[in-house]
Amino acid sequence: MNRAKQSARKAVMPELEQAGRDLAVTMRVLAPRDTGALEDSIEVTYPGQSTPAYSQPGGSRTAKESEVLITAGNDGVRYPHLVEYGTADTDAQPFFWPAWRLSRKKIRDRIGRRFRKAIKDAWTNR
Repeated sequence: MNRAKQSARKAVMPELEQAGRDLAVTMRVLAPRDTGALEDSIEVTYPGQSTPAYSQPGGSRTAKESEVLITAGNDGVRYPHLVEYGTADTDAQPFFWPAWRLSRKKIRDRIGRRFRKAIKDAWTNR
């Protein structure tokens, strides 16, 4: 059973990293392009790496072993949440959560397929 768990975790990581890159591309496409700084601040953080300071959502933190984080913002771009949700003076221009909603089923299905295959292969000793 432990072999199946470890095998699945190892097999899923490349798929998870690719899903993170794909999601970041979708977010960049949907981000408003005034100066391009917001679009350029969207980053993918892989396991063991830290997200940029002042990134949204959540600020700086380290990705765990089986985690890929996508953030917007950095120390030079501190306004992604204002663009996403709007302010009293400006309308919202959502890009972050719409990209997630557009991509989540594809990501979930893709990772699920890889996970099931890895479990099956480990169980049958392939």
